[in-house]
Amino acid sequence: MKRLATTTLLLALVAVAIRVHNALHYPADWGFDASFNWRYIYRLTQDWALPPAEAGWSTSDPPLFYYASAAVMRGLAALGARDAAVYVLPLLSALEGLGIVALAVALARRVAPADPLRAALAGLLLLFLPAHLHMSAMVNEEMLTALLTTGVVFGLAVRQPGAPPGLGRAAAIGLGSGLALLTKLSGAIAVATAVLTYAADGRKPGARARAGLLGAVVLIVALLAGGWFPARSLLATGSPQPIGLPAHVGMLALPPGERALGDYLRLPLATFRNPQLLDPDLLRSVWGSTFATVWFDGHRYFLPRESGAVSRLGGVTLLLALLPTAAFAAGLARGAGRLRRGEGAADLPLLLLTGLTLAGYAFYTWRNPWFVVVKGTSLLGLSLPFSFYASEALAGWLRGRWRPWLAAALLALAFCVALSCTFDLVFEKTEVSGLPWPPAEGG
Repeated sequence: MKRLATTTLLLALVAVAIRVHNALHYPADWGFDASFNWRYIYRLTQDWALPPAEAGWSTSDPPLFYYASAAVMRGLAALGARDAAVYVLPLLSALEGLGIVALAVALARRVAPADPLRAALAGLLLLFLPAHLHMSAMVNEEMLTALLTTGVVFGLAVRQPGAPPGLGRAAAIGLGSGLALLTKLSGAIAVATAVLTYAADGRKPGARARAGLLGAVVLIVALLAGGWFPARSLLATGSPQPIGLPAHVGMLALPPGERALGDYLRLPLATFRNPQLLDPDLLRSVWGSTFATVWFDGHRYFLPRESGAVSRLGGVTLLLALLPTAAFAAGLARGAGRLRRGEGAADLPLLLLTGLTLAGYAFYTWRNPWFVVVKGTSLLGLSLPFSFYASEALAGWLRGRWRPWLAAALLALAFCVALSCTFDLVFEKTEVSGLPWPPAEGG
């Protein structure tokens, strides 16, 4: 027990140190849409007016993250420290990520209070998840959306289906999911998960009226809090998330330009041999590209583009990452089995969130067939189910005969992640972030 606590604490301190280092050293305008996000944030600090969708790259996105960031910048400016925003906003993203980790550990401890190994794994799996580390350093709405979604599903997972109607809890869940929707359109998945969870509770004898009331409260509060913005976009542009606006025209020329069913069925060797998304094979593999960006820097926002050492590190990292990924799949199967048997109240919202998120992601990448939208960071809303189910399976496997080998593989994975995700510590990045299109001649 003491060895587990010491190891967990040391690894957690390393993971937090990586986040602080990245927040202080990662260029503020790098990362997914960061330069456009800064322009939007700065614009809001000038007059607080909500701009039309076509005003810029990011102005068609829901505004909660941008208004909150602008409020932070205005507050810093009032203190005479406006320039500190380039450090404060990434640090806030890192804190939001640590909030997700805390909820994951809390759920694991609640479900398995006598299993400290599972609680430790629940936290460490997220602390050393590359997509989580990447977004902890970037000025982007993904981490806030993931935190709100995680809070909503945590509230659903710890509900007491047999208890008297909890209208206050339902209203809080509705507010949280509505704010997720006001942060990113994928927050609609949090709303749907909450409503469907209460609807499913209504299948029990005598529970239909109560479940209907709670579901209605969630939906009404969520729509009041966050539904107005997609409705505004729909009225103004004909779509709740418009594409093809003048600011987005350049993206329409990016490869592959179209999607086929086979793009969702193949997992090429390039996933492990050359994990960067402009590899011709990965361009035609949605899940291979996603895996390469969940567990590695497939978009090269942190790492050099042309480096054999980076490619080799990526291959090793992704091979090792098959272990927690397999554990997640095994845990999902166990959760589905409990749900069929009517056991495990936490499994219903966690499984609903997983299914809806993966389906929504597949639809989004089909509708937007460009390599830049295929990124594992879009799946950070799955942080809680990933942590919950992968830690369940791994805790069991680590008590078996293969314990030394599995523990060594997990430690090796954490080491590889630390190497690849600590900005400019091992690999110096001299070119601009991301993968350019068209690629440079000879690149």
